[in-house]
Amino acid sequence: MRRVWVSTIVVAVLGALFGALFRYVVDPVDETSIANYLRSSLHGACITLAGWAVHLYFTSRSSAWVRRWPLVVELMVRSLIMALVVATVAAALEVIIYRHRIDQHWLLSDYPKIVGLAFAGSMLFGAVYELIRLVGGRALLNVILGRYRHPTREERVLLFLDLVGSTTLAEQLGELRVQELLTRFFYDIDEAIVAHGGEVHAYVGDEVIVTWPVAAGRERRSIDCVFAIQDRIAELAGRYFSEFGLVPNFRAGLHAGPVVISECGESRPQVAYFGDTMNVTARLQERCKEAGRNLLVSGDLLRLLDPGKGLAVEALGPTQLRGRRAEIEVFAVARG
Repeated sequence: MRRVWVSTIVVAVLGALFGALFRYVVDPVDETSIANYLRSSLHGACITLAGWAVHLYFTSRSSAWVRRWPLVVELMVRSLIMALVVATVAAALEVIIYRHRIDQHWLLSDYPKIVGLAFAGSMLFGAVYELIRLVGGRALLNVILGRYRHPTREERVLLFLDLVGSTTLAEQLGELRVQELLTRFFYDIDEAIVAHGGEVHAYVGDEVIVTWPVAAGRERRSIDCVFAIQDRIAELAGRYFSEFGLVPNFRAGLHAGPVVISECGESRPQVAYFGDTMNVTARLQERCKEAGRNLLVSGDLLRLLDPGKGLAVEALGPTQLRGRRAEIEVFAVARG
């Protein structure tokens, strides 16, 4: 929620600045008064907030109806609604702020032009948003800047989170229904991941890989993210049970260490992660079943954070993970 409010304030400020800039560029010099600049700033802020409100609606769970359609249809519907809302708000503000009269000629001639321009802008905005959503904001920025054109070593916190019993579920529900369950599960936990600063690196079958840059004093957020996911699924337990006859459960492994990141592939390039840290995290997640725990954390990660209050940390001792000679300190972590 805090991220939404911060983003809303930023959008309003940018809209106000754009409104003032538009006044400066377009209007005659004799109309450049403080009152007019304030009106234009208010006009710009209200228009951008109207568009932002439509965007928030279509990125909320209330808009699930439109996501059942092909992406191109979804983009067109979203853009048309955003264009109509923005154009209508712009027209209303002309009356409220500037006392301009809206006549029939304006409605038949100018209003359709405003809707058309708003539609084109909304389509462009929607396409960019979908690109960012598909690729990831940080990943897209790094690709544009060429950060990973050559292999780069970074310190990362990694989370491997796997749905429990997906093979058995496939036998019980069928492959299509299990895929529906996975799609719903991944959608429902995304808010908790984003709220705790995580970035989804990949979905691999019934598993999701989440990553955080190592930042002093902020590693606790990866553990809190797992608890937030537990809370979210518990909150939606009734809906899962009524729709699928069960409530999904998961196991998770958390580890921190150096990762080599690089762009791979030619026809469909992607940012890939390599290194022992990836392997250890995957093995920690697998170890959860044998250890009878839902969350296992490496000693390397725990040494980076102050567990503080609210955590119950159980040392499981040095453990040799599958495919690895060196032992690693493993801890089971739960709410305290």
